[in-house]
This record gives sequence, C-alpha cells and structure tokens, in this order.
Amino acid sequence: MAIRNPLSPSKPWIELRTTPEDWAAADPQLLETLLGQGHIIRAFEEILLTLATEGLVHGPVHSSIGQEGGAIGSAYSLNSGDGVNGSHRGHHQFLAKVLNHVSGNRLDVNNLITPAIQEVVQRTMAEILGLAQGYCGGRGGSMHLQWLDAGALGTNAIVGGGAPLAAGNAYAQSRAGTNNVSVTYFGDGAVNIGSVLESMNLASAWKLPLCFFIENNRYAVSTHINEVTGEPRLSARGSGFAIPSWFVDGMDPLAVHLAMVEANEIMRNGGGPTIIEADVYRYFHQSGPFPGSAFGYRTKEEEAEWKERDPLLRLASEMKNLGLIDDEGIASVRQQAVDACALAAAQIFEEDPEKAGKRRIKLALWPDKSFVDVGIRGDGSELNGLAFAEPSTIAAKTTMKYADAVASVLDRRMETDPRIVILGEDIHRLNGGTNGATKGLAAKYPGRILGTPISENAFAGLGGGMAMDGRFRPVIEFMYADFMWVAADQIFNQIGKARHMFGGTHDIPVVLRTKVAMGSGYGSQHLMDPAGVVAMQPGWRIVAPSSAAEYIGLMNTALALNDPVLVLEHVDLYQEQEEVPENFDYYLPLGKARLARVGDEATVISYLSMVRKTEAALNELGMNADLIDLRWLDRASIDWETIGASIKKTNNVVIVEQGARGTGYGAWLSDEIQRRFFDYLDQPVQRVTGKEASPSISKVLERAAIAGVEEVVEGLRALKSNKGGK
Repeated sequence: MAIRNPLSPSKPWIELRTTPEDWAAADPQLLETLLGQGHIIRAFEEILLTLATEGLVHGPVHSSIGQEGGAIGSAYSLNSGDGVNGSHRGHHQFLAKVLNHVSGNRLDVNNLITPAIQEVVQRTMAEILGLAQGYCGGRGGSMHLQWLDAGALGTNAIVGGGAPLAAGNAYAQSRAGTNNVSVTYFGDGAVNIGSVLESMNLASAWKLPLCFFIENNRYAVSTHINEVTGEPRLSARGSGFAIPSWFVDGMDPLAVHLAMVEANEIMRNGGGPTIIEADVYRYFHQSGPFPGSAFGYRTKEEEAEWKERDPLLRLASEMKNLGLIDDEGIASVRQQAVDACALAAAQIFEEDPEKAGKRRIKLALWPDKSFVDVGIRGDGSELNGLAFAEPSTIAAKTTMKYADAVASVLDRRMETDPRIVILGEDIHRLNGGTNGATKGLAAKYPGRILGTPISENAFAGLGGGMAMDGRFRPVIEFMYADFMWVAADQIFNQIGKARHMFGGTHDIPVVLRTKVAMGSGYGSQHLMDPAGVVAMQPGWRIVAPSSAAEYIGLMNTALALNDPVLVLEHVDLYQEQEEVPENFDYYLPLGKARLARVGDEATVISYLSMVRKTEAALNELGMNADLIDLRWLDRASIDWETIGASIKKTNNVVIVEQGARGTGYGAWLSDEIQRRFFDYLDQPVQRVTGKEASPSISKVLERAAIAGVEEVVEGLRALKSNKGGK
C-alpha cells in the first residue's frame, strides 16, 4: 500500500480575532483615529451617493460603505513612505492613506476636521467629479485616485491590475535600502486573475515587502464567490506561494490593525510578502445608491445581518465600553464628518439657473478643454544638454556584431547610471539571454540583471511600478514581441496611460526591449512586428534602429527619456558585423529621422531591417529616390519635417514594412501623410507589406507571408508605373 504523509504549508496561515483584552490594551489614540477616519469616509461616500442620485457624478460611484474597517485598520500602521494602490472600489483605501499622511496618523475626535483634512475631502471630491482642483486634475476620477506625496500610488479600474505595479514599488523600496512596505488592495474577484497570482509568485520569489490585501465582500458585481472558485477561503492562496497569510473579520478594524502590525513586522524585516484577507461586506450594489437586494442577487435579511456588524458601530461600542467616548461624542464625530463633506460640496456646487431647485458644478471649476492631450508623454526637455551626434560624424570606429552592440551599450549605461535594472526571462543565464543581448552583465552588475519567472504580466507591471517610483530606470526584455500581448494590460492600460491618467506630470522612465523574428521559423506566435498596434496606443514612444550604430545612439536616448519607450530589434540584424563609434556616449535626437539616400523619383519610408532590403531593391532597379529611415515611430516623435520636405520634392510615397498588412504600421502613417500632404501627392500613398496572415512555420509559407527585397522591387515598380514610368 502506498505511504501517505500529510503535508503542511511552509508558511503560517492563521485566523486572527480580537478579544476584550485586545480592545482594553489598544492605544486610545489608535481607536480615536480609526473612529474619526471611519466617519469621514462614511460621510464622504454617503454624499457621493446623493450626488450620483442627482445626476451630478459623471461615471460610476463604487461606494465602499460597509468596508471601511479593512482600509482604516490596515492603513493606520503605515507611514507616508509606504505605498498603497487599490481597486476600482478605492475611495476608502485612498482616503485612509492620505488622511494619515496629513494628520500624522493621529486624529482628535473633539477637533476632527483640521484645514488639512478639509482640503483632502475637498480635493478628493473634486477629483471624483472630474474637476481641475482634484489630485489628478480631474482626469483620474473615482477609479484613478493618486497622491504620491502621501504614498497613494493610484487606484485602478482594471481588476487585479494594480498588483504588478505595487510589486514594482515594493522592489524599489527594498532595492533603495528602505524598510518601507507596499500594500495592494483588491477584491475577491481579482484573486483569480493571472496578474495577481503571478505577482504573488514573483513577490515571494524575490522577498518583496508587499502585502496583498484582499477585501472579500463575496460578490463580484452579482456573482457570489462560491460560484467561481473551489476554495472560497481566499487567503489560502498564500500557501501555494509560501506567503504567510491572515484571515480577519474586516468588520472589526482592530483585528485588521493587529494583523497588519504582524504583517509589517515580517515585511519590514526582510521576510517577504504577506496576505491579509479581510471578511467585509459592501452595503450597496456594485455601483450606485441601491442595495444588492434591489437587483435580486442577495436578500434583505443577509444585508441586515451584516449591517448589525457595522465597523463604525463596533468601534463606537467598544470605545463606549472602555469609557473612551459617550453617545454625545459619537454623534459629534459623525456630525463633524458630515459637515466637512457638506462644506466641500458647497464649495463645488451652485444653483442651476436653468433648472429650478437643481444644483450644478460651478463652471469655473472644470478643467480647460485645452488640457485634454497635455501630458500623454513628457516634453523631452530632460534630453537638453546631451551629446547628440550622427554616428557617421564620429571618426574613431570599431567593428562588432549588432547583438554585441546591444549588450555593450547597456553595459555602458549601467556603468554610468546605477538606476538601470534589467529584467526578463533567462537574461541572466545562457551568456546573456537567448540572443546574447545581456552578455556579461549579470556577473558585472550583481543584483541588477533579474531573471524573471515566465509571467509577463507580473514582471512588465513590476517594471512599470519601479519606474513610477522614480528611483530606478528599468529595462524590460520580452523574448519575442508577441509576448507583449500576454502583458497587454500592464503595457497599454497601466504603463502607457499612467502619466496622462494621473494628471500628466508623472514620469515613467521605462524601456521595453523586444525582437521581431520574422524569417526565423518560429511560427505565428513568435514573429510579429508590434509597431502598428503600439503606435495606436497613447503614452509610448517607439524606436526602431536599422543598424548597430543607430541602436547605440537611440538606446542612449531611450534610457535618458522619462517616458515609456519600446525599442524594437530585428533578428536579421543580430549577427551583422558593423562599424560603430568606439565611444558609446553619443545620443540620437528625439524625433529625427535619417535620410539614408537622396533622390527625386519617390519618397520611400521604412524602418528596422527593411531599410537595408529597400536599399537593395532601389539598387536593383537603379531608382533615384529619397529613402527615409524613420528611427522614431510613435505619433509624437515622427519627423514630419524630413518626410514633408521629401514629399514636396518627389510627390510620390511608398511605405515599406515587413509584417502583416492589417496590423501594419504603414496603415496609420499613410492615412496621416495623405491628411497632411494630400495637395503634393501625384498618387495615393503606396504600401509594401506582408500578407494578412501571421507567418507560418513552413519555410515556404513564412516567406510568402512577409515582405522582402522582391516585394519591395514589385512595389517600387508599381509606383513607377502609376507615374507613367517603367
């Protein structure tokens, strides 16, 4: 008979409940602060629901009424240097953190609303209403609340989307030598999201000081937790990742506080991540002023039972039993909070002159419409004073492979900038990853070349969180461009949108390196050119070097920018032996293309390895054309001056790219050229591309799917034919 030995988790998983002795031993100042914070948050949420009922809130109101105990209990032991991010239901998380920041974690129930606290209430309300006075200039609204000075890293509308970013913040805190911690708040629905589970694994593997705080309110909109998981005790996830975990009654703020104190002790002393599951209940529906019972997915009896356990009633009752407050004092705390929220509203609203008895937002408080596109990216002023030079003008040269140039320029920048950290799959092994792009760097820079788990969402978001912290410049490597779509939420919804979404002033200095592998035989899921899709997403800059010398200058500039930059590489170029300057400290200017050859028959535009193939095609035809190597592909960095001057001279344009036509970069570029330069064109903009399908494994079908010299020749002949030439 088989031998069966029971196994136990390697880290503790406990349920923590308070006793009367815990309440008696609690610092009265702690209880006073929790009570004051709870009532401010409750009153704030109540007035938001009133405003929503009047139609004065644009967008959803995900109220946290009933869930305050988890936020106030967990935030009390955090300082301003600790970072938190939260979920779409995040008003209470944000307020708890920033109220502690402005009050020094100390509220006086007899004088609850100080000027600093009134300002917090005012600016938070303004942000949720989309007004200029808000912390993000009105752009964040209810679901994207951020105030970095207070350690509020930003609430998040994507379920589970904040966990990887919080992991990045925790990495930065640890790497910087602080004992600060990070807390990522999310609900029961996010526990089954890949980004959360990937982040748990990564945080555990790297011993990051990150608390995964689960607010288990049982319902993801209307679906009960028992319907979607076989283990509804959500803190059990910790056992699978060797993370110590607590289950607490979230309607008991003191129990939450005690669990967080224990978790902090572990995290601040290098013990790695923790999980706290707070058993809470939202009194209202997913969004708006109606209870869940109004929609039929839960009963009034269930709601009534939970309200009897209200966290504010629990605090007041325990404090009364201890003689710390009486009914009059409790009523006073409540009234002070209500008055503060009413005052904030009074400063925002006025009588609507067109609708008797109705209110409207004061017109002067709205952001100016001209603010709409401000801050999608930075202005590039951080590049002022750099040594810009074209490689051809630098006399001293050496010869090396393109792949070695990648490793060498990263080496040089890591040598001069200790903030640079590189992370990705297998980059610390195999003598520099699968292509040698980090060759020699792991040994030379211990702890700065981070081989990650296969978890693109987690490590991409971790890089984004590091960048948002501001103390590091992460370089993220994706082995193939197709893998970006595994991490699309972090790349597009988080990193790409964060600067603009949170007000337009938030630097995000992160570089994402990846390769285009068309022609390598790796099939449909490893060969794509992502430029066309990424160019349509806000926030990213894109560079596409066509030679090793170009790569060095463009990578230097990318690593000096305070924006997210996608750096594309092509496998066709990796083994090419090329001349490059001996000195790697030159930069290529932002938004400047290279005129690779000059002529007057046509304007030919390309990038990456297709620049060389286009040169070969032009030589084969003996065609006299301008060939523009774009270098920069994003909308904000296109060199319209060079493109426009060429078009006005040649009056004919062909865009050359290798990949699929439908997702190709040339689609938006041709549209923009025709809008800008229609009067100068003698024929529609022509495109040379691959076919519609992704390249296949078959060598024959792969070649048929992508563009090469032959297709460029054919495209140029068609252009000449349309002109009446041969």
